[in-house]
Amino acid sequence: MTHPVLQKMNKLIDRFGRRIEYLRLSVTDRCDLRCAYCIPEGFKGFEEPEHWLTFDEIERLLGLFASLGLKRLRLTGGEPLLRRNIVGLVERVAAIPGIEDVSVSTNATQLAGMARDLKRAGVTRLNVSLDSLRPEGVEKINGRPALDKILAGLEGARAAGFAPIKVNMVVMRENADEVDDIVAYCMQRGFVLRLIELMPMGDTARKMGYVDLQPVKARLQKRFGLIDTVMSGGGPARYLGTPDGKFNVGFITPISQHFCATCNRVRLTVDGILHLCLGQEDRVDFRAMMRGGASDAEIVETIRSAIDMKPERHEFIEAPQKLVRFMSMTGG
Repeated sequence: MTHPVLQKMNKLIDRFGRRIEYLRLSVTDRCDLRCAYCIPEGFKGFEEPEHWLTFDEIERLLGLFASLGLKRLRLTGGEPLLRRNIVGLVERVAAIPGIEDVSVSTNATQLAGMARDLKRAGVTRLNVSLDSLRPEGVEKINGRPALDKILAGLEGARAAGFAPIKVNMVVMRENADEVDDIVAYCMQRGFVLRLIELMPMGDTARKMGYVDLQPVKARLQKRFGLIDTVMSGGGPARYLGTPDGKFNVGFITPISQHFCATCNRVRLTVDGILHLCLGQEDRVDFRAMMRGGASDAEIVETIRSAIDMKPERHEFIEAPQKLVRFMSMTGG
């Protein structure tokens, strides 16, 4: 049995007392959609594949994070299901001691044919992006006529036994009038809906039109008699649910009601750059360390030092022009 003092030493706790136990790993910066708030049409600044972390490098680095208390892992992109042999990677990371939860964020265009294999490999939860139920809306916001594939992916995930399935809708000026339609869609199918405020990352995202979710939350709460509830996942959403427990909706509000005080996550890009905050530029290059021959002990010490650099909060409001990178470059 590990001594209590050693157990405490093995926790990643930043200088603000937040326990960091959740890592979002981008396995590719490529995507088959071109969502305007993530990766604008015409963008060509993709990372070269030889710079991507290999599966061996990912497994090694995550194993060291897990030895320090990492419990939750989310695979993101780009579109993570485009990474070759992603099912094999899931099997490897799900087997790392200490990792208790492996989830995937996906646009679902590839999901219908992969859902069963992903579940069998160890994916415990899915988050699926759905910004519109109108074909023309999907094409305008997501850059491709992909609605049929997305809906088929959601049905494939349900048939594979994933539950709950969380549907993510980024609410902006373009689709704000569809919130009630997507609420009804999720209610009918037993999906959890998560409404997300647009984060001003890159000029294109800032032009999409921010919508404050607080009035939306108040309206839905009144209409459906929603009450406060809690859901598993370790993320930043604040949830409301129907009294019978059959429908839950989460609100992710980085602008109108930020959640920095309870932030428990960091992000690792496909090329091994650790970002300590989505809204700041603090970063550490673990690919360079691993390919430069760093020992496990050196990497562990760098992880600890990195967590100590994690800023107290983002500055999306105070300095909206500060970030020039797109969401696809950071991971979802």
